[in-house]
Amino acid sequence: MQQNLGINHTMHLKLITEAGNLKGKRVLVRSSCNVPLDEGSVRNSFRLRRALPTLQYLQAQGARVIVISHIGRDHKDTLLPVFTELSKSISMRWGGAVTDESFAALAATTQDGDILFCENLRQLPGEETNDSALVALLAQYAGVYVNDAFAEVHREHASTYGLAKVLPAYAGITLAEEVQELKKVMHPAHPSLFLLGGAKFETKMPLVEKYLALYDYVFVGGALANDMLKARGLEVGLSMVSEVSLSDASFLWSEKMILPIDVVVEGPAGVITKSVDTVQKDERIFDMGPETVALLTRYIAEAKTILWNGPFGNYEAGFEESTEAVAVLVADAEAFSVLGGGDTVAAVEKLGLNEKFSFISIGGGSMLTFLEHGSTPVLDTLVN
Repeated sequence: MQQNLGINHTMHLKLITEAGNLKGKRVLVRSSCNVPLDEGSVRNSFRLRRALPTLQYLQAQGARVIVISHIGRDHKDTLLPVFTELSKSISMRWGGAVTDESFAALAATTQDGDILFCENLRQLPGEETNDSALVALLAQYAGVYVNDAFAEVHREHASTYGLAKVLPAYAGITLAEEVQELKKVMHPAHPSLFLLGGAKFETKMPLVEKYLALYDYVFVGGALANDMLKARGLEVGLSMVSEVSLSDASFLWSEKMILPIDVVVEGPAGVITKSVDTVQKDERIFDMGPETVALLTRYIAEAKTILWNGPFGNYEAGFEESTEAVAVLVADAEAFSVLGGGDTVAAVEKLGLNEKFSFISIGGGSMLTFLEHGSTPVLDTLVN
């Protein structure tokens, strides 16, 4: 059972629950509905469950709700499977694309407590460029705007940033909870441990520098570790590495920095586990090994705060073992534990460990951006 730190380092967000009487008011809600699909069905509904509290609140208040969101990276991707899944938990209607002629008629017929769920906004070119014409089109359908999409607060798009500039803007219930819980790990109880996986060190160097100063230990795994091992003069073969060189990084030999001591590689001999100093030029690192998990065991057991973002192996390629082993260790720890990142959350969901973490964020990149800066331009639009 995790301890509650009792810290409340909240931003002064304008909360939708404090907006007064919403009965009959038209409310535009930006939700986080970008979830993984498998053959047209939702594979992981974690984000959708987190979208429910705000929608349920607005429905109970008698608001007339329009939900906007996005899914996938292909502009042809549809939110219909998400609508189908979410409809199992809350009553709503399919609205289709906001640019369709039929949408205006549907919006006009909404009654108190109705929810209209819209098609993928990224099908429209103006969404990602924060186009003023799209902002105006969306804004005409509501008198109040609610941002509940913490997973997108690092993106200044029409639906996350533009709308908040032209409508009375509020934070949703889940977004406000995200900010409150993540603020806690920015003021950790000690000993503290930051577990960072994934890739792209070029975007994460300032974060590593900041948390080496804030935390007692920072463990770097995943493809990020390849960059560190390479900078320390070790062979990483054909492994994924970032474009940036860390050879002059101030933290390269920090005593607070923990790196893998063994790795799982694939090469001419197949998939094998070996120490980090024996990787060959024709091998590719895909995961960290059991000795590294054993090394982390003591740090995890002794920590009072554990912050974790990103997997330690190529999770999508089936290299799940180390990530899942660490998930079990953190779940069993007494620390205040905060977790984020799609593949990391998927591992915890798969193992049924959700309730054993103090908080699980719906954010990946947004979580890291918030942890680095303490806010974002999108969040600043929701502050009193």
